[in-house]
Amino acid sequence: MIACKLVGKLFPTMKTIGGTDTPKKPARPDEKVVEAAPEKIDFSNVKIEPLFEEMVDFDTFSKSDFRAVKVLECEAVPKSKKLLKFVLDDGTDEKRVILSGIHEYYEPEELVGKTCIAITNLPPRPMMGIDSCGMLISAVYEVDGKEGLNLLMVNDQIPAGAKLY
Repeated sequence: MIACKLVGKLFPTMKTIGGTDTPKKPARPDEKVVEAAPEKIDFSNVKIEPLFEEMVDFDTFSKSDFRAVKVLECEAVPKSKKLLKFVLDDGTDEKRVILSGIHEYYEPEELVGKTCIAITNLPPRPMMGIDSCGMLISAVYEVDGKEGLNLLMVNDQIPAGAKLY
């Protein structure tokens, strides 16, 4: 019993950002707290691309600059069925424009305000008359013969410009 009392003093617990270190208590003494079980996802019918066999040396990989970016604006590119134009805060004083062919999977308005991951040191690539200055990172897979895509989005508490290692 003494050891239990000392643990809290010797090894303090950390609070989550915006959270507390106290456990949830029932509203009434006779009421039990029941947490929902995480939803099980069936991945048995999902196909992913095989891994590359060609190796990339560390020096080459480390030249890629992955950054957290905040979506300031997002709109469909006129005359394109696939492209969305993102205006991003990349932590610098200039706004970054990246075009991404993900309109089949996302509507522009649902992405505004999100925090995504981008490679920021690719040379500009003209697409539909607009220079795309980087690439947003997505996960691509196949389910029942149909392609699926998820744009990599991270916690919105990560600041724009945060570097990924």
